[in-house]
Amino acid sequence: MTKKTYSIFGAGAAGLYTAWRLLDGKSKQEKNQKMLVKGDVLELYDWGKYDFSKKNTGTREPGARVCTWHYKDDKNNSYLELGGMRYLYWDGTPKGPGHRLVTKVIEKLDLKKDSIPFNESGDPLLSLRSKNMYISDVTSKQPAPYFANNYAQDAPPDDGFTTTQSVAITQTTGPTTRREWCKFYDEGRINIDMPDSSIYQKGDLLKEIGYWNLSYDMLGQEGFSYLADGNGYSSNVVNSNSAQSFNVNDEFLPGTEYKTLIKGYSSLFDSLFEKVEKLAKEKGITLNYFPNTRLRSILYTKSGVHFTTATRQDPDTLAESKICHAAFLAMSRAAIELVAQASRYSDKEGLDILNHEKVQLYLESVLMEPSYKVGMFFKTPWWRETLDGSPTYPAKLTSYFLTQEGIAKLNKEHFPSKYLKEIEKAKNPLIIGNTFNDKASFIAAVESAIQDRLTFKKEKQISTIAELDTIGPSITDMPIRQVVYFGDNARSEKGDKVYGILASYDDIQYATFWKALELGPNKTRKIPESRDCQPLEGPREATPIMVKMLRSQLASLHFGPQADYSYVPEPLETRYMDWSLPPFNAGYHAYKSHYDLGDVQQKIRKPSQLVPKTDCEIFIVGEAYSNDQAWVEGAFCTAESVLNDFFGIEPIIDEKYYPFICPK
Repeated sequence: MTKKTYSIFGAGAAGLYTAWRLLDGKSKQEKNQKMLVKGDVLELYDWGKYDFSKKNTGTREPGARVCTWHYKDDKNNSYLELGGMRYLYWDGTPKGPGHRLVTKVIEKLDLKKDSIPFNESGDPLLSLRSKNMYISDVTSKQPAPYFANNYAQDAPPDDGFTTTQSVAITQTTGPTTRREWCKFYDEGRINIDMPDSSIYQKGDLLKEIGYWNLSYDMLGQEGFSYLADGNGYSSNVVNSNSAQSFNVNDEFLPGTEYKTLIKGYSSLFDSLFEKVEKLAKEKGITLNYFPNTRLRSILYTKSGVHFTTATRQDPDTLAESKICHAAFLAMSRAAIELVAQASRYSDKEGLDILNHEKVQLYLESVLMEPSYKVGMFFKTPWWRETLDGSPTYPAKLTSYFLTQEGIAKLNKEHFPSKYLKEIEKAKNPLIIGNTFNDKASFIAAVESAIQDRLTFKKEKQISTIAELDTIGPSITDMPIRQVVYFGDNARSEKGDKVYGILASYDDIQYATFWKALELGPNKTRKIPESRDCQPLEGPREATPIMVKMLRSQLASLHFGPQADYSYVPEPLETRYMDWSLPPFNAGYHAYKSHYDLGDVQQKIRKPSQLVPKTDCEIFIVGEAYSNDQAWVEGAFCTAESVLNDFFGIEPIIDEKYYPFICPK
């Protein structure tokens, strides 16, 4: 048999997962010519140079749009995330919520011991239109500063999602499983009578309606502004596909538990890379890793997949011309479009798959959503209540959140089993997977469920397991938008404590606010944005003028609208990541309206399916065209579906209730 060469372009989540599963996966058939065997070659191309290990050092921690940043770049120090931060934990049950592949990979890489909670506050701080308040403060007596239809300002801003979704689903009706959601993407319609004033009517297909359009129609200008400002993400109210946006913004899934890794989320990709190296060596497969090398063009020829590469140092000049048996484009939409541009003008004879009109149509099915994040480290956690004092509006970062894992721990500690059964059954209020803002309300809910008073010992026992130090966030309409509190999470207890915050978590229009502060008032820009690959280089140091602007807005958030910037201490270190720059040109993606999402997901992963009478081994994997956009899970799922359907590899988990992409 001829020696095979498989080439993967992109060493982020999708690329590393693809490499790992090609090496580790089991074949569905006894004889499978597509499985990698001894003597075959696996190539991994990386436009950047990630810091995978002491042997493979680089400029930043790995993970593509995941980027853990440690204080002073020392992995023993406190860290914060300047990209993707967390995953939704799956408890392993057939119908349980969560990111199943990420959870499974963490288990298989023996990282479960490093998995820790990463939960949001039940009572976040808001600062909207110069009014500071907590979610629990928003009532008819203390409304938010908006004049929304039907007094929507008397309730939390996220209620606007519920109002918009009410055209098709409610708390008790609508899709629940992943398969049902896929069907909803195609068939979901407005199923209530709409007023004459509405531009939409009963029976209209939601996939043909932009979410911004629908929300504006349902909420009015002030109601939409309250939702857009108060939910923290512009990307959640962008004009994406309404059917999909209902799922993204859905708030009716109890029991969702966020987690991350104790060493930072990038550590997942250190482990994946290490596993790929180990497996290749064990199986006698040659692993060639090419950092600082990008895919330049790609064509399908009679002899195989013909491609050219370019280097970071000379990105416009051909470096090598090569052939492989299968190519995996583990890349964002923007990077794929660059490859299509070069392929369009290639002198080499062959079939240009990426520039076929139907392929271009499907490539354009997703919106590119810019994102910008700024992190800061401080000597003290000045944003919360401490023995040394408190800001006017401290972040409420202690809450109580009991999970099935917590129930299992209590059972091992001999907490009364009859109490645990009643706690699991409790519905009003729900206890498992429900966030309580304070200890008193949590204990009251538990005692109501068990119909008994807890002893001091049992109260301490259950509250200790349920207590969480949350990450916030705080939300504002100021350009910082969201603040996420990582605090002191250093692995080493030696030395002075350092406390980190994601001081600005921006997307869409707010990203440009910070870009103009990157150089300061006395410098002109010299590098074109099309050549500025800062996301590959790593977090860039902020200018004094950017730091002062951040301190000013943080002061307004935590000390009140008139507070001077000096209320916030000078940070120890401040760096930023601009995800709108190449090669990603976006922090995350969302589907546009007027597309059949299931067909896009099925066809774009092997784009030759869209070209009549053509079958070539070029594949697209990654978050952009997945069912879980903006998550590592999406990258893993598209890669898994390609390997299952086109390479005969057995699914890593049972997909009966969890199709990796929408089924046909």
